[in-house]
Amino acid sequence: MPYIANTDNDRDILLKSIDCKDMSDLWERAGITLPQPSLDNLPSGMSEMEVTKILKKEANKNATDLTNFLGGGYYDHFIPAAVGEILGRSEFYTAYTPYQPEASQGTLQAIFEWQSAICRLTGLPASNASLYDGGTAMFEAMMMAVRITRKRKAIVCGAVSPIFRTMLECYSSNLDVELIEIPVDDNNSVSNQAGLIEAISDDTACVIVQYPNAFGTVESWEKVIEVAHSKKALAICSTYPIALALYKTPGEMGFDIVTGEGQSLGIPLNFGGPYLGFMCVQKKYMRKMPGRICGRSVDSDGKEAFVLTLQAREQHIRRENAMSNICSNENLCALSALVYLSCIGKSGLIEVANLCRSKAEFAREEILKIPGIKPIGNSHFFNEFIVELPCDAGEVVGKMIDKGYAVGFPLGKYYKNRNNQLLVAVTEKRTKEEIKGLANALEAVL
Repeated sequence: MPYIANTDNDRDILLKSIDCKDMSDLWERAGITLPQPSLDNLPSGMSEMEVTKILKKEANKNATDLTNFLGGGYYDHFIPAAVGEILGRSEFYTAYTPYQPEASQGTLQAIFEWQSAICRLTGLPASNASLYDGGTAMFEAMMMAVRITRKRKAIVCGAVSPIFRTMLECYSSNLDVELIEIPVDDNNSVSNQAGLIEAISDDTACVIVQYPNAFGTVESWEKVIEVAHSKKALAICSTYPIALALYKTPGEMGFDIVTGEGQSLGIPLNFGGPYLGFMCVQKKYMRKMPGRICGRSVDSDGKEAFVLTLQAREQHIRRENAMSNICSNENLCALSALVYLSCIGKSGLIEVANLCRSKAEFAREEILKIPGIKPIGNSHFFNEFIVELPCDAGEVVGKMIDKGYAVGFPLGKYYKNRNNQLLVAVTEKRTKEEIKGLANALEAVL
């Protein structure tokens, strides 16, 4: 959108229309007593061509050609060309939130199909139209549990994404919600399930875990869920949708609410967004979900029609009864995920997941051949694993960038006692040659 500034003449006309002499008079009438900032040091304007050159120069500083082994919740998966082609159609690309359902049948059908797809993947019967990203979806799930149980304590596993946990702390800092974090063993890759179970009490609103966890480990959660339900608390799970092609679904385990980051489903990394949050729930909690739900019905002529069946937002119902003030959904991103799932199909998704798992196992074997590198944990993992380096992992990451590799995520950034530990992720895009090249470069750096 172009920036169009008011000219001096425009300003004079506007000020005259409200009977003000100048801007100082306007601020005085508005009760603004702060001193007017000096704009003398601002540089002069530039032409479009000059600005474009500067921005391109800055953009070229980004290392966009690295061989990517980064994970931590956001992954470098292959995206079929059909995804971009379909999203680029103007009827999708320019569509907005369907406030007038009768005029937005295509958009509504896309939302309905997305809900159906993510429900099949997670094993739960109801989904909303989508949320902003995985972290905000987790926060909305926590607040949903607080509303349902009318309790204020949320137990959070330390093996939940540290990025998501930071968001939970930020969003709830001024709310009457008590977050209880259960730390994990610094020399392992599994959650502290015994600690979670011990922390659950009659005051607990929910237990929040991740599957696979932030370290890539695949765990069974039935016992924790059973104890949570015995105390009338809800069990919330954040999940990696690609992994669900191989493993038991959260719905089969008995989770009440499942959220996650949908970036892995056909959405590019793109320097951090826009991404896609999803939320699925057991049917009895459907009316407590934030956002909106699209349903399928028939019109007055008996023809199939799609409608917004539930809109529990403060714009639509009494504020005190609103489920959330979330104002929109990531509709284009949800469509991207739907097109991705439709393109690769059930068997294709299973193949992608199998490739991720097998290549990750191969990468771990190759990296552990390097003298001085040790494994952290021996539990079953999907496509991410932890290794301990003989030196600071953050320094190694920097040196590996110079060799053309984004080698992984230094866990010391979020876990103070894991400075030498590196989280490595492998997707179907990585070849054996790239994995061996990574191992060789890592050995050379060490």
